[in-house]
Amino acid sequence: MNEALRALVTTQQGLVARRQLNRLGVDWEHVDHQVTTGRWVERTPRVISTVTGTLTHEQCEWLAVLHAGERSMLGGLSAAARQGLTGWERDVVTVYVDDELSFEPVQGVRFFRSRRPFELLRHPRPGIAACRLEPAVLLFAAYQTTPRPAHGVIAATVQQRLTTPERMVEWVDALRPLRWAKPFKRTLGDIAGGAHSGAELDVRRMCRRFEMPQPTGQRSRFDRAGKRRWTDSDWDLRDGRTIVLEVDGAFHLDVLQAMQDHRRARRLTTERRVVVRCTAYELRHEVVEVARDLMALGVPGRVPHTDL
Repeated sequence: MNEALRALVTTQQGLVARRQLNRLGVDWEHVDHQVTTGRWVERTPRVISTVTGTLTHEQCEWLAVLHAGERSMLGGLSAAARQGLTGWERDVVTVYVDDELSFEPVQGVRFFRSRRPFELLRHPRPGIAACRLEPAVLLFAAYQTTPRPAHGVIAATVQQRLTTPERMVEWVDALRPLRWAKPFKRTLGDIAGGAHSGAELDVRRMCRRFEMPQPTGQRSRFDRAGKRRWTDSDWDLRDGRTIVLEVDGAFHLDVLQAMQDHRRARRLTTERRVVVRCTAYELRHEVVEVARDLMALGVPGRVPHTDL
């Protein structure tokens, strides 16, 4: 193996495209001999690996991009994970290709054709070609069939400090036309306004829907035991009372955890502060009931006739 090929193979985690081998003067007869003797492995008709055995996830990404061609790049959650997004990893590798490319399918790889300008999308950093973070996330979100994962991944990207709401909004405009562009901008506005979780975004959407004032989020308080607490959503009413809504992320299967949450609510409750709880499920699927209960406690709002 000559030095140029050795350097290329090292950079690409042991994977190399046949077109690259040809440029380096390695003919197909030599490649076939290496494969036949078991030193190399033909992973696809277009990609050879100089290592045997099961490929790592990073090697699978190189395989996908090398197979798709020089104008391809990692996209969607694959590109986002490459740039630091956690909690949204997928086993399937997503690769963006230009509209004219035609090639064989590869197991574990999703090829996504796009007519958008690749020069705009491609990240300039060296190494494996990947889409910039913001368009990768927004294009993934735009093709979701339901809004929750779409808005969730946008919120996660900002909350993990990988980008800012302002940069995301700029990319929403740059990718025009983009499906769900207006809802994405509203979500980014909520995040810029201080929403720190999916539940807080759901509360803000509930308030817009039922004409309720937006609450104050993540307010610092001390309970009766002197412990600092952060409340999810507070409404300060004209009569001097405060209504606090605490959102449980899931149904409680742990009795001890449920007891701690109820104790927390009791200790935060005073004559002028009422703490009520709901689940994230209720905010998503029974939001009318949550809104009605808050209005019954004095939070201004209106339930439209269509929601009755």
